[in-house]
Parts: sequence; structure tokens; C-alpha cells
Amino acid sequence: MEPGTSILTEAARRRTFAIISHPDAGKTSLTEKFLLYAGAVQEAGSVRARTGQRSATSDWMEMEKQRGISISSTVLQFPYRDHVFNLLDTPGHRDFSEDTYRVLAAVDAVIMVLDTAKGIESQTLKLFNVCRSRNLPVLTFFNKFDRPGRDPLELLDEVEQQIGLRATPATWPVGIPGDFRGTIDRRTGEFTKYTRTARGAAAAPEEIIPAERAAAEEGDAWKVALDGCGLLDAIGADVDLPSFLAGKSTPVFVGSALTNFGVRALLDAVAELAPPPLPRVDVNDNERPLDANFAGFVFKIQANMDPNHRDRLAFARVCSGRFERGMDAECLRSGRAVGTKYATTAFGNDRETIEEAFPGDIIGLVNAGDLRIGDTIFQGKKIEFPGVPRFAPEVFASARPLDRGKIKQFRRGLEQLDEEGVVQVLRDLDFGDTEPVLAAVGVLQFEVFAHRLASEFNAPAEIVSSPYQAMRLTDKASAERLRQIGGIRILYRANDEMVALFENKYRLQRLMNDEPELRLDPVFDGQPDQ
Repeated sequence: MEPGTSILTEAARRRTFAIISHPDAGKTSLTEKFLLYAGAVQEAGSVRARTGQRSATSDWMEMEKQRGISISSTVLQFPYRDHVFNLLDTPGHRDFSEDTYRVLAAVDAVIMVLDTAKGIESQTLKLFNVCRSRNLPVLTFFNKFDRPGRDPLELLDEVEQQIGLRATPATWPVGIPGDFRGTIDRRTGEFTKYTRTARGAAAAPEEIIPAERAAAEEGDAWKVALDGCGLLDAIGADVDLPSFLAGKSTPVFVGSALTNFGVRALLDAVAELAPPPLPRVDVNDNERPLDANFAGFVFKIQANMDPNHRDRLAFARVCSGRFERGMDAECLRSGRAVGTKYATTAFGNDRETIEEAFPGDIIGLVNAGDLRIGDTIFQGKKIEFPGVPRFAPEVFASARPLDRGKIKQFRRGLEQLDEEGVVQVLRDLDFGDTEPVLAAVGVLQFEVFAHRLASEFNAPAEIVSSPYQAMRLTDKASAERLRQIGGIRILYRANDEMVALFENKYRLQRLMNDEPELRLDPVFDGQPDQ
């Protein structure tokens, strides 16, 4: 930090945001183009690291490259204009929505990417409901406008009807989906004409065209675009910063991440419209001043990002104060000191050692083995931020090692992948770790679990589907009664919480009605229970 620069000044420069979407809506492509336009990479698709030629794509995990989907959230920090952007790319597949939820706990704004041809899909709606629960401001990007798709006015209505946000277009297309000419900035009236680049590998040339020339060159497409703008003006669908920040309206941008149309306008909007970090509320509903002592919370654990080192990284959001590498900090839950000597900033799976960080920044603490998801870390007076709850599992399976000689590796993998939240590992105290039950939101999590056990821990495992349909938190008194009933199994989570698994969720419902004195609490009351 330069002499005379304050924590508040540095915090005001930060923009910490996530990109969410349904799978295949173009979220990861948009992430890569943001890096391209910010100058953080030289060519989209190769995404070179800042200090070398190593791969640092947002989809860094080998299984992600094989499947072509995002499995794990990724942190990317880069400068843009006079700001520091902390961009968190998230999984789009519903089976990994719990990882996305954890990420949304750490950001100040969200970009919602919609496929112009498909509009709002089920996962988009589910993720937005999480945004709403956290009152996050949302920017919307109508993507793939270079391909055939739906009328943008129809999409605006869909956003308002299904999501409940007033859609206020900041840019408006000239040309129909599949014949995209450029955009009109409704705030300035300027028309930006776009030119394609080969495979979108370089920034698309942009030319500001006067209205008279645009009318002559674009013909009917220009007239239709002006009519659309006139309609939006008539209904007052203008970008309104207070209602955006309050989570009541969403500025809309139109473009194509693949061909780079409209990417710069969206990136500028993050700098100009998205909020800087604000004081975080602790568990007692007290706001933590940004310039108070350092404090933050852990929202993600990730191991083996660098296969050469097999290390473990705890990602923490800085909520207040100035973080300095090597500083003394404490974990509230364990009461133990937190190692900060090897603090890094992330760029996909590429890292740089950092000396300091400020509110809004995401720091990676290397080999901080005592940290868990949801932990508060702090310096000075104790503080506790709200934890990061886990979703109610919807599918269950058992796991057993294929090679009994690899039982130690199997147990180590179980512990690590449970800590990361890849799955929830449930143990029977009578059987230990030899055949645990796995609980997850979706079956693809089991595939990731098995893949990583084999590839990272050299412990191939057999995953067999289990008949359970629901899980509830319980206690010893209730467990005595539950064990007398068929189709129920009592297990323990890693934090020693006792849970009951039910083979029939209708029996669970009947039991809750007939014996309300039993403790059968939902695993996460912020998520509709299945």
C-alpha cells in the first residue's frame, strides 16, 4: 500500500463478483473474455498466466477439461482500469449448486448469463433465488446474440415475470439474433458497431458510429432498434442505480461472449455499477467496519490444485482491515493460530505470493490444515461471521476401496474431499471409514469424488447407490427411538453431528406428524428440502 493510502481507499477500488448461469449459457467463455479485455491474458482460449506460459484457465481440473463443464468454482484476480477485480467463476450444473452457494456468500454482486435462445432455465432460477436470499445486485447478460434466438423484448418480460427483477436495458441490439450488428448504449445514445475476430481470440474492433451513418448503413435493423429503444423509454425501463443496488432491478447488456460482442461494455458496467465491499454483518447483526482489524471467513477449501505439490488451499474473503502476509491471525472455531506466511492470490490454478490484501479480496492460505468451510479468521478482538450452511442432500451412495492395501489413502481422500464439500461423508461409528455413506446434491458429485480419489489419492473406489431418500439432523435421545423403526440409519458427519437417513421420505413425514417431540431438523433451512 502506498504511503497515505487508506484501507477504505483500497476497499473502494475492489469489485468482487461471481458469474452464474445454466450450463452451456456461456459463463466460462465470458470469464475468459473478461480476462482478455482486461489484459490479464494475451489470447482467449490459451489464457496464459501473467508470469509465464502455464495454463491458468478457469476450468483447471482435468475432469472439467474432459467433460467441458465447470465442476469447481475458480478465483481469478486481475486489474481493470483503476480497479482490482476478484472474479469467481462458478459451476453451472445443478449437481454442484452447493459450491456455487458458497461462492455467493463471498461476493458483492453477480452477473447472470442467459442464453438468448433459451432464456431463463431451471438452474438459473434456482441460483437467482440464492442471490435474492443474500440481496445481491444482479447484472444480466443476454449472451449468444450472434446466433438465432428469441426476441429481446420477450426475454425482458421473462426476467421480470419469473425472477421478479425489473429489467432495465443498458445496451440494446441493432439486428436480430443471428444477425447482430452492434449495440446502442441507451445511457449515451452511442451506436457501437462490432467486427468479428477469428474464433474470438482477440478483442473485437469496436467503432462508434454517428446516428446518421448508422441509419444509412444498417437500414431496417437500425429503425427496429430505435423503435425498441423508444418503447423502453416510454415505459421508463432505464438503469437506476439505487434499485439495482437494492436488488430490485437488473441492468441488461446484450452481446456474444464467443465473438466478443458487448464484452467491454459489460466489463465497464462492473467497474461503474457494481458495489465495492460494504461492512459485513456478524452473527450478532453488528456491522464490521471496513477499517477495523483484519477479519474474514473461509468459503472454499481446495486440495491438489497443483499436482506437483499436493497442497491444500483455504480460500478466504477479506471482510475488514489490511491482511499482511505473516501476520498473526486466529481461527475462532479452533482457537488456533492461522498460518499466513504462504498467502497467495489466485489466477485459476496459477498463484502468486501476496504481501497484503484488503476488504473484498480473496486470499488463499496454503496448507492451513485446521481451517474448515465457514470458519472466521481474525486479528485482535474476537468476531464471528455467519457460517456457510450445507445443502440438504438428495442422493446417497456407499463407498468402498477397491484395493484394501490402499485403505490409508482412501481414508485421507475421504477426509480431504469431505472438507472441500465435494460430498458429505457420513460414518457409522461401528464400522469406521471402511464403508462410509456419501451424501450429495446430485449424482455427478459422486463421479467427481471417485475420479479424484483415484487420480489424486491413488485410491480407486467402488461407488454403489444407496436407497436413502432424506437426511435429518437428530440427537441421542431421538436416535434411540429411531433405531427401533425399520428403514432408518443413524450416522455421524465430520463435525460429530448425528444424522438420521430415511429410506422413505413419506415415512419421515408421517413420523414428524405422529411424534413431533423427536428431533428431525432439516440440514439447511435455506434450501427447499426434498
